[in-house]
Amino acid sequence: MPLEGPARIVSELTSRGYNAEREAVTRIASADDPAATLQRVIEGLPSDALVVRLEHVESVLDDLSESDPPSSPADTPTSTGAQKTNTQSTAGGSPVETKGVSKGAGRSSDPDERSLEIVGDMTGESTGTGEYGDFVSVFRDRLERLGSKLRGRVNHRPATAIQSMPGGSDVAMVGLVNDVRSTASGHWLIELEDATGTFPWLVMKDREYADLVDELLCDEVLAMEGTLADDSGIAFVDSMYFPDVPRTHEPSTADRHVQAALISDVHVGSQEFMGDAWNRFADWLHTEQAQHVEYLLIAGDMVEGVGIYPNQDEELDVIDIYEQYELFNEHLKRVPGDIEIVMIPGNHDAVRLAEPQPGFDEELREIMTAHDARIVSNPSTVTLEGVSVLMYHGVSLDEVIAELPEEKASYDDPHKAMYQLLKKRHVAPQFGGHTRLAPEERDYLIMEEVPDIFHTGHVHKLGFGKYHNVLAINSGCWQAQTDFQKSVNIDPDAGYAPIVDLDTLDVTVQKFS
Repeated sequence: MPLEGPARIVSELTSRGYNAEREAVTRIASADDPAATLQRVIEGLPSDALVVRLEHVESVLDDLSESDPPSSPADTPTSTGAQKTNTQSTAGGSPVETKGVSKGAGRSSDPDERSLEIVGDMTGESTGTGEYGDFVSVFRDRLERLGSKLRGRVNHRPATAIQSMPGGSDVAMVGLVNDVRSTASGHWLIELEDATGTFPWLVMKDREYADLVDELLCDEVLAMEGTLADDSGIAFVDSMYFPDVPRTHEPSTADRHVQAALISDVHVGSQEFMGDAWNRFADWLHTEQAQHVEYLLIAGDMVEGVGIYPNQDEELDVIDIYEQYELFNEHLKRVPGDIEIVMIPGNHDAVRLAEPQPGFDEELREIMTAHDARIVSNPSTVTLEGVSVLMYHGVSLDEVIAELPEEKASYDDPHKAMYQLLKKRHVAPQFGGHTRLAPEERDYLIMEEVPDIFHTGHVHKLGFGKYHNVLAINSGCWQAQTDFQKSVNIDPDAGYAPIVDLDTLDVTVQKFS
């Protein structure tokens, strides 16, 4: 058994029915002969042991040092795996990484088959100062990048050029939606803005595409074609284009049978956190039924937070934000140690509310050490064995659902609201509404590339479906209904875990509540 680092050690342990403390795995990896050390540790474990602890490893190494001659300086072993500097102290006995493992229920694959890449993580890259220039920069970037997806479809002209064209001319423009309003006769007036100025476009109420006006949000990028009025002061719309996902989009899939669990909104620290359901989920991950689940993606709101909504303190089980994260970290340790974990923050987490949200600061990362989970910004794209997953917490879904007709976006079908974001190729297009947006030099909220999977949370409702072959999943929550949710008529879908086959993009939902 070649041992090249902690991942292989964890895989070998779980295949034999054991879990391990982080410090124990690191100590084995840094031994002269990791494979022999691991074998000696396993042979020396008590018959009722389920967890390999640091003291088990130290005992074996002490025995070896007593029986073997001391090494020369040239033979001093070096670590074969990356050792984190923020590992927990073992004084008094460290909490274990996982519990409740069943013999033989480890992941079935070779860790070398795994592939995980992060794209779009803006943690540590924020340049916004709140100055006027930042706002100009982010909207220019949005118009340029999303506009490039539309300019090849229309013979576009700048707003100032259209103003100087003769009446009756065929015209087209790519711009940001600056305003949408109805006229006295029931038609729709849409004002588009580009880098040169604004121009009004009239959508007649009896045209077949008039219902698309109901889908528009301010600040999204749009293309319009039409005919100038005789006085050239307005254009009558003949067609309307969104950046959209191409209907010919073919998603990528993994080359082997491997699964990812997609969850969100755990809300540890709330009196309504469903700890028993979480434990059943974690225990299920140790079973043979879950042996192909090799990735766990958490789309924000790991904890309940503090001061998020009125009188929240009355519904808190843990009132200190850092204690909430410590408790979440303990719950995360119940997950098998050989599962790769990626998480992004949400609006209840201890990061800035304005999007994009950077990943946690160093103080929180020192708390969130379980399984070396990757904590990246909201949003970020995670590529798992060739399958791209756009992770976004989903605060803008509230705005989409509030602005659009119920048949196009609702809490009962949250994935349909996600379809609208895919159509606009932007996770939070409307600036100045309920969704707080931070101006940066570039717009991190654009869907530059089409994802294979779009994963959100936030609204505490379960829903999934496909839009132009993109799998959209809103993964529900792990929090029972709070008094605040009752007051706003939110009936959560709690205790569910959507499981995606990365080789087929099929979805099954496991219920633990």
